[in-house]
Amino acid sequence: MTLSINKSYGIMPNGDDVQAIELTNKNGMKVHVISYGATVTSVKIPMADHKEVDVVLGFETLEDYIQSFELPSPPYFGAIIGRYAGRIRGGSFDLNGQAIKLNPNHGEHLLHGGATGFHQKNWRIEKIKKGINSAVTLSYTSPSGEENFPGEVTVTVTYSLTESNELLVEYHATTTEDTVLNLTHHSYFNLDGHQYAVTEQELFVNAEKVIEKNHQNIPTGRVLAVAESAFDFLEAKNCPTSIDDTFVLASQEEMAASLYSLKNNLQLSVYTNQPGVHVYVGGNCFDTIPGKEGANYHPLSGICFETQNFPDAPNHDHFPSAVLKKDENYYHKTIYKFQSKSI
Repeated sequence: MTLSINKSYGIMPNGDDVQAIELTNKNGMKVHVISYGATVTSVKIPMADHKEVDVVLGFETLEDYIQSFELPSPPYFGAIIGRYAGRIRGGSFDLNGQAIKLNPNHGEHLLHGGATGFHQKNWRIEKIKKGINSAVTLSYTSPSGEENFPGEVTVTVTYSLTESNELLVEYHATTTEDTVLNLTHHSYFNLDGHQYAVTEQELFVNAEKVIEKNHQNIPTGRVLAVAESAFDFLEAKNCPTSIDDTFVLASQEEMAASLYSLKNNLQLSVYTNQPGVHVYVGGNCFDTIPGKEGANYHPLSGICFETQNFPDAPNHDHFPSAVLKKDENYYHKTIYKFQSKSI
């Protein structure tokens, strides 16, 4: 049950020092986090043969993480996404009767908070908890007007590694004026190891409904039943080769989704207090930037479970509200639990 800090992970172009933290529990599970993007760079699970498997995609150096945002489709490996995860149609919405025009970074739309979202900020390490259930808390204060979002927003994210092999991610946020906020974590999981494809792993999503989207991946406002469709994962089946969709969670008490590797007899179970989970298969680095240990990441390298509010919720009154008022506290909790399926 240890925690270590390495202040020499890398230096940002502006001279900021990027710190690295490793959480380890009594079982030998290790979670490595860097302050750039509050990013999880590796999650290593001990196996029965005294080996370990790294179950998330990532890079070897800070420079690779920075350069990855220049790729044709940035992967956002392991980062915290904000201010708004997913897409906002036309990069605009109305708030308190006022039209808010953001800085589009995905054609005419806003994706994952904009061109310089939370994923590219060097977060501040606020607190470190050693011993049982070791944890690290990082913070970022987004100035009013960043990417044209209103209000100064202060966010803290705490990563905790429990003795039950759970990676707990907790988000808190406040704002100086009414705004919208939708945070998520963007790790790509692969329970066979980050060098492989996910298509032989079994996906379960505990949702009877999915958000309909148009050809630009923008929600239409309709919510569709998954029954008798390609989105029905109420019975586990192999990961699809293409998915980029938000599922509506009926309960915040039950497991939201799971992934199972027969090869390693390892299961990931996802729990959250959010109304949706966005499932995305990808990881392509376009033969440009090598992954960890020289891995060549491709479109089937990993799967994301982005627990969150619905994309484009500010433009749909019947979606759960994404408004954070200045006298309110935002709280989001997600658990990624790893275990042998026989346990």
